[in-house]
Amino acid sequence: MGADMTGPPEGDSAGSGDPRRLRDAGAGRGPGRPSRRPSRRPRSRRRVLARRVGAGLALFVLALAGVGWYFYQRFDSNITVDSATARELQRYEEERPEPAASGATNILLIGSDSRAGTDRHGRDTGVERSDSAVLLHLAGDRDSVTALSIPRDLMVRIPDCRRPGGGTSGKQVNQFNFSFAFGGAACTIRVVEKLVGARVDHHVIVDFQGFKKVVDAVDGVEVCLPEPMRDKSAKLRLPAGRQVLDGEQALGYVRARKSLDGGSDTQRMVRQQEFMASLVNKVQSNGVLFNPLRLAPLLDAVTSALTANEELSSLAELYDLVRVVRSVPSGRVHFLTVPRRPYRHDANRDELVQPAAGRLFEALRTDSVVRFVARGEKAERKREAGAPPVFKGTTPEDDICR
Repeated sequence: MGADMTGPPEGDSAGSGDPRRLRDAGAGRGPGRPSRRPSRRPRSRRRVLARRVGAGLALFVLALAGVGWYFYQRFDSNITVDSATARELQRYEEERPEPAASGATNILLIGSDSRAGTDRHGRDTGVERSDSAVLLHLAGDRDSVTALSIPRDLMVRIPDCRRPGGGTSGKQVNQFNFSFAFGGAACTIRVVEKLVGARVDHHVIVDFQGFKKVVDAVDGVEVCLPEPMRDKSAKLRLPAGRQVLDGEQALGYVRARKSLDGGSDTQRMVRQQEFMASLVNKVQSNGVLFNPLRLAPLLDAVTSALTANEELSSLAELYDLVRVVRSVPSGRVHFLTVPRRPYRHDANRDELVQPAAGRLFEALRTDSVVRFVARGEKAERKREAGAPPVFKGTTPEDDICR
């Protein structure tokens, strides 16, 4: 009776029974002051932002992987697999040389004169011949690369080859590029293996269109002409001096025969070697292999241009090959031609010069060092008897206007 019921009951401290007031009291606030909860909003925002960034990165990685897989599948499927050559070579396995014990690899590069898709460089007669052939020798220790050009007009022994349309060619002595016309890559490989005495481990065929695509993919290749070039058949007019050729111009340049050097096939091969050396230098020096924007069109051009044996017909194998070649110092990449001279029975054909050719082939068979000097330089004379010969050629380091 008479007690003040407005205050807290006896025994209660201020704010007991009211959680909010207890918090206020604990915080040193007096009754009646508004409570302020500790804010969790900044931490929540950070968590949401982290989740969003993580999800975005995951989507980016998935998208990147998807694009990479798409291009890998596209480039990988571009390559034409030549399984027919492997089946044909299997018939002659007993007569073929054994693979190199040193781990050296020999790849035959065949430039087909097929004019499919172009009429600028002559009419297609329906019979393909090897317009150029290069035996690429990768040393077992991968410390050097030798690219050996085989003249198209070199007189060689061609075995009895099965023709694609039926029948056989019969054994004969004829110019080298007839072997491709007679029996395709299998016949050409058999000729090269008999000639050099070393096994051809892989082969690659490139036609006119493929060559042009590769040159255009690297934005052209630099050459140096000692005099102006006028070639009516190729509709090509080039000034003297340094210049960069696009794919169409480059094809006319490396194939021209009558408009330069008095129609000499020897000088034409020199031009082809210098062009290949300049192409290698362009790819290595401009960072093409490490620039995705430039690598993608190059891979597309290269893979769509190639017909290769099954072991070399995937992008993974080609990448391994490019990686190996790129690791070789440019001064150790040698382009040269087999020693030859005019054929004794026909000056318009070639024959091997012995014993120099035999010694060069032996060096390739045994994976020995090929003594080399750039064209225009004089080789030091060796006084000791029986010293191996010195061969002249081109490297990517050479000045194209020397």
